[in-house]
Amino acid sequence: MAMEQLSPLMPVLKDSELSERAQKVFEDIRATRSTDYVNNVWRVLANNDTLLEETWADVKSVLSPDGELDVLTKQLIYIAVSVANGCTYCVRSHTAAARQLGLTDAQLAELHRVIGVASKTNSLMLGLQVPVDDALA
Repeated sequence: MAMEQLSPLMPVLKDSELSERAQKVFEDIRATRSTDYVNNVWRVLANNDTLLEETWADVKSVLSPDGELDVLTKQLIYIAVSVANGCTYCVRSHTAAARQLGLTDAQLAELHRVIGVASKTNSLMLGLQVPVDDALA
């Protein structure tokens, strides 16, 4: 099934169209990810060097293997937040990344069960304005 593709609001830059600052970020993306492939999100963000640099620095820092959470767990959280925010691009991108880290179909299905139940109960609590228990405050 083909996904609907919207026209980008800014150009998807080719390597030959990058500024020197963007080229350096792309070199770091390639080195960090051990690949020559740079996805479209970075190619669109490369239209603004500062936005590209800041966003890459944030993503690189948060999704690094350093920290208390393993990278697969971080990717699963990213998927869940992307589903909640309705970002198809990020759902696809981070599911692909999680698959490379060993995510199975069964784990993906269970993740979406958790997301679905959390969305349902969040809506119920918000809609019904259930007060927070003193023990949870």
